[in-house]
Amino acid sequence: MRIVYYEEDDILFIEISKGAILRDESVSWNVNIGYTADGIGEMTILDAQKSGIYPLQIERVVSEAA
Repeated sequence: MRIVYYEEDDILFIEISKGAILRDESVSWNVNIGYTADGIGEMTILDAQKSGIYPLQIERVVSEAA
């Protein structure tokens, strides 16, 4: 699985499997799903942060030296 967020375009791309995409389907104006022979292969979400799908705040764990 691979997840990439393109900040300059506000696009979230989620690759679930590396299989060949056989069919693309638009679920809504900003969500597209690519299907492989085994099921969902990838998802592309436009305006991901603007629509609240991509997190506005990313948690970061800072370990303290012992």
